[in-house]
Order: sequence, then structure tokens, then C-alpha cells
Amino acid sequence: MTTVIPTDLLVGAAALAAAWSHPEVPARPTAAPATGATPGSGPVRPLRLVLALSVGVTTLSMLQSLVVPVLPTIARELDVSAGAAGWVLTANLLAAAVLTPVLGRLGDTRGERPVMIGILTAVSAGTLLAALTSSLPLLLVARVLQGSSYGLFPLSISVLRRELPPARLGVAMSVVSSTLAVGGVVGLVATGLLTGERGDYHRSFWLGLAVSLVSLALAAWALPTRPPTASGRVDWWGAVVLGAGLVLFLLPLSQGATWGWTSPAVLGSLAGAVVVLAGWVVLQRRVRDPLVRPGLLTDRRMVLPNVAGLLTGVCIFTSFLGVLQYVETPPEVAGYGFDAGVLEAAVLYLLPGGVVGIVVAPLAGRAVSRVGALPTLLAGAICGVAGFGVLALFRGAPWLFVLVGTLTQLSVTIAYAALPALVVHAVRPDETGVANAVNSIARSSGQALGSTVAVALLTASADPETGLPRESAYAWIGVVGLACCAGVGLVSALGWRTERRGPDELAQVEEATARAGEWSPVSGLR
Repeated sequence: MTTVIPTDLLVGAAALAAAWSHPEVPARPTAAPATGATPGSGPVRPLRLVLALSVGVTTLSMLQSLVVPVLPTIARELDVSAGAAGWVLTANLLAAAVLTPVLGRLGDTRGERPVMIGILTAVSAGTLLAALTSSLPLLLVARVLQGSSYGLFPLSISVLRRELPPARLGVAMSVVSSTLAVGGVVGLVATGLLTGERGDYHRSFWLGLAVSLVSLALAAWALPTRPPTASGRVDWWGAVVLGAGLVLFLLPLSQGATWGWTSPAVLGSLAGAVVVLAGWVVLQRRVRDPLVRPGLLTDRRMVLPNVAGLLTGVCIFTSFLGVLQYVETPPEVAGYGFDAGVLEAAVLYLLPGGVVGIVVAPLAGRAVSRVGALPTLLAGAICGVAGFGVLALFRGAPWLFVLVGTLTQLSVTIAYAALPALVVHAVRPDETGVANAVNSIARSSGQALGSTVAVALLTASADPETGLPRESAYAWIGVVGLACCAGVGLVSALGWRTERRGPDELAQVEEATARAGEWSPVSGLR
């Protein structure tokens, strides 16, 4: 493949080279190093650092999206049911939910460089396994290893926040944000090109392996060695209990449509999740070095971005499930749809929204710096309401679904541009990694919930004669997405009304981190 590093990254690198006249800058002051910590490795090279982090985030978003178009192919080639193939997504999501807070805490207490190199090593091993195996259990193991890649984005924010001064941090965050958007689109389009309608799904994992290895090499070359920003131990028991609670919560959300929402497995898992997570909060209040400081869970400034992240995660899945399923439906059978192939669905209906997201990401960051994160978040919610409103009411022409995809992806781009700034406002510098990891859990939970609701609506409305969902299901998917975007707008408006602006230093941090908008088309048809 000739496009391992997206063109957007090269453009961003050129912008950095033009903007920064000095190849090296001193490392920014950090928190006092822990006892026994080694000194820093010297001046950081901004261009090299941004290149490495951008390719790492590209790897994350590519691996999320590579399996989206090929789930039916995986089910066919492995001779398993569609529900079993859906575990290829579920296993990755569960692993991400469990590993992300642990990796964020490890980055804070052990240093970002060794943790990120360890993540990329595990990701490369998992991607190689996925490319070689034709066994569903081994493929699930591979996807669990790939799930550790979710820790790269919050750790990248920590690295850039620590290494670059505010004047240069904004451009760097814009480049990283854009490559995250590009990676998801490249993953979808490349999978369509490599597999076609009945191609071998292993090809997409070979592409993912190539990008993972490039990212690993760049990380080893460019990431500086710095003392940790936090001291203390990692609360491994807290991680185990949190992992158990998240699995009990996310598993029935992901599989409720298959198991039955009133089945003992679903109800028992949800009840168990309540008990375990409540016990985890009590445990965090009693240990000396908690995995997550309990104040992070109750601080209004963290509650707001976590609720917004949860609802935005729902919007991601409902949008992509609704658009992909509808446009790939044959009209001669169902009476609606456009009979689009995998590649056509990715390029014609998803790619435009990805391109718009690339353009809008730095503009959204600039808007946060001028008007604030909460008004920007509200603007993104309005875009989502408009997009899902079209899905709920108008579905007669292909261009309408291009519009739906573009508006809903624009909504996610703007929302994820504002969320990092809100998180940074709420935490100390030594908690940046774990706080962003907590926000990632909220997004992952929303993704699981959105996938579950969309699949349940499509399954419940299936026509007995054709086996395909009735068109009314897509109207209800639009209503769900609209309600979630309206919820994001409501919490942002309420927070905006009661917001108390901090000093100028916090405003500079907000301006810089706002450009780390996250967009990722993580979804799947089950």
C-alpha cells in the first residue's frame, strides 16, 4: 500500500515545519518526579513527536474500523452465526473498557513512553494473530490485544500537554486530531478495496499490521523519556474490580438483543454490575493510591463531559448502523434502500463526512478558544439534531443519506473537540491520563448502548417474509439519535449557564487541548 501515512498528516507536518522555526524546544516543566525517577532525555523535537503520535492515533482509529465492513465475511469464512461474529466487535470494546483506565494510570505513574511502546507491541502481536488465524476464539484473543490501542489517545494528550508550550500545542493537537479522523475513514475504505464483496477478510488485518509496526518504530524513535507525572502504586485490585463491573455492564448491553432483554443472563449481569461498581467506589475511597480519585466521579466538571461522551457514543453507533444498513438493503426485496456494496457504502456515504471532519476539527478547536468548550459542544449537538432529524423524516434519496452521515459525523467531530478541554479543566496535570481514560469509558459505554439499541430496533421490526427490517425502524433510530444529541445540547447549555471561567492559564490549556477532537467511525452490523 502506498498510503500508510495519510496525506493529511504530511500537510500537517509541513504546517508544523513552517510554524516552528526551531527544531528543538526544551521540555515543559512537569510535576516533581517520583523517588528514583530518571531525569528527562533532553530537548524534544516537536515535528518528530507529532509525527509519531499522529501515526499512533491513526493506528487506533484504523483498527477500530477495519472490521466494520467485513463482519458478514468473517461469519461466512469462519462458518459462524452473525451473532458470534459480532463478538469480534464486543471483545474489542470490552477489552478497551477494562484496559483504558489502567493504561491511563500506568502512563501517569510509570511514564507515557514505556506504556505506549508496550501498547503498540501488544497491538502488533494481536494484529499479526488476526491476520494469520481462521479460528474465532483466536480472533477474539487478537481483538482483545488490539483493544489496548484505545489507551493511545489519552496518553497522546498527556504527552503533548507535557512536552509542548501552549503556543505550539494547538497546531500539534490539530494534526493529531485530523489523523485520528483520517484513520477511521482510511480503515473503512481500505477494507472495502481489499476485500470487495466476497474477498478474504485477512487482507485488512495485514494492512493494520503494517501501520502498527510503523507506529511502533516511530514511537521508539520519537517519544522522549520523562519522569512520571504522578507517584504511588497502581491500584491493581481496583483495576480488577472495575474491569469486572464494566464487563457485567457492557456485556448485556452488547448482547441483549441476542440473549433477550428479560433473560436471567441480562438481568443478572446488570444487577451484578450495580453491586460491583458500587463496591468499587467504596474501595477507591479507602485505598491510599486509588486507580481513579473518587472526586473525579462526582466533580460536576467531570460529570458533564462524561455524560456528553456517553450520549455522543450512542450517536456514533446509531448513525453508522442506520446509514450502512439502509443503503446496503436491496430495494427489490425490502421496498427501500439503494443496494450499495461495501466499498460504495464506505466511499459514497461515509467518506464525505470524514473529509468534513478533517476540515472542521481545527476550526472547532479555534471556536473553543474563542467562545468556550460548552457553546462549541452545543453547536455540535445542533448539527446532530439536524442530521438525525433527516434520518427520522426523510429517506427517499441517496443524497439525503450523504447529508445524514455528514451532519452526524460533524456533530461527533465538534463534540470530541470540546470534550478534552472540559476534562483538562476538571483535573490536575498528573491526572490527565486517567481522567481522559475515564471519559473513554463513558464513550465506550455509549457505543455499546447505541449499538444495542439500533440492533434491537432493526431486529424487532424484521419482516417475516424478507427477513429484513421494516423501514420504520430507521425512523426510530433517527429519533433515538436525535434524543441523544438533544441531551448533549441540554447538558452543555446547563453547564454553560453555570460555568465559571478560570484564569488565563486555564484558558490557554483549553485552547490547546480543544484541538484534540476525536472522531472515529466505530460501528458494526451484527
